[in-house]
Amino acid sequence: MASCKKESTNKTNNTVTTPAVPIATLGLYEVQSSIYRRVYIGVAVGTSKTVFYSVFDTGSSAMTLQADSTFIPKSMFNDNGFIIPNDSLNVNGITITKQTATLAYGDNTSGTKEFGNLAYAKVTIGDENGSVTTKRIPFFLYYKAIDTQTGKALDPHENDVFGVGPYNKFQNLSIASPLSYFDLPANVTQGFKLSKFVQTSYSGNGTYVRDLLTIGLVPDDLSSKSGFVMHPLTLTTSGYSPNLPASITYGGKTIQGLLLFDTGTPAFSNIEDPTAAANTTTLPNNSVVTITTNSGFSYTYTVVNTQAASHNLTQIEKPSFTGDTRTIFSIDFFNDNQFLLDYTNHKIGLKN
Repeated sequence: MASCKKESTNKTNNTVTTPAVPIATLGLYEVQSSIYRRVYIGVAVGTSKTVFYSVFDTGSSAMTLQADSTFIPKSMFNDNGFIIPNDSLNVNGITITKQTATLAYGDNTSGTKEFGNLAYAKVTIGDENGSVTTKRIPFFLYYKAIDTQTGKALDPHENDVFGVGPYNKFQNLSIASPLSYFDLPANVTQGFKLSKFVQTSYSGNGTYVRDLLTIGLVPDDLSSKSGFVMHPLTLTTSGYSPNLPASITYGGKTIQGLLLFDTGTPAFSNIEDPTAAANTTTLPNNSVVTITTNSGFSYTYTVVNTQAASHNLTQIEKPSFTGDTRTIFSIDFFNDNQFLLDYTNHKIGLKN
């Protein structure tokens, strides 16, 4: 009689691997006023449905939002601060603590200050074009912002900042990038990447450009085949520094410096040169600048400074004048290059 066929005891156990998928891919708004360019992202906090548009800023590492009567009753704050009768104030899904701080942006030549408190809430990132919501995270809720040169108050929400840089303490506030608080699926790393901004899409009313921001990094992003040149970040007493050592060449002169790539700088790139002849000099049209990082990323650009167009505007400054030793490359850098920040492994990736 024919026997029954039995399964082989050497059968291979095939494991199905779920592909790694980013948390979300969102668009940003590209806005231009005169020579100034910015990118904005929608933000809503707590149970409020009101969306505010914040500057997307790779040069800082915390979300700041001005108190507004649409989500904090006006009776609970004024120009002197929040009115917190007990240990904290809870309203519309937002907890405002008694921990106060003053955050400063800019340098000796121009800047702003925000006055406010540490707060906690769920944050919805994006708007009707696409969004994702965090768990309850810390952010800085400010009740007043001023221009440090004039002392005048800024318009409401004029200085809202969506800071996505590596963790770096603001005073004693332990607030990291809002993009670093997600619970991640398998094989996804805390971080984000930016596609090239679209140079022709900046407009006065703002143009929504899809798929510029990817939240969560998958193995292909971090692979050596991705094309990103990875830069390990230096740990300091306040956190991981986003400033990358590099050589900078302009006008036939090469200097060494620390580079910050900053979407929050809206017009001029600022090369800090201690040997500069003047406190501030603007490079003329058709000037060529080359940067080469110590990790091997290289980029060359040409200054366009004409009546018809302005791109890559660049100033040479003395750090003794600005009070800042960092060379800061503006938003125009992101029109030509891709940017990646790995929060878990503390690296910045740059790609031509």
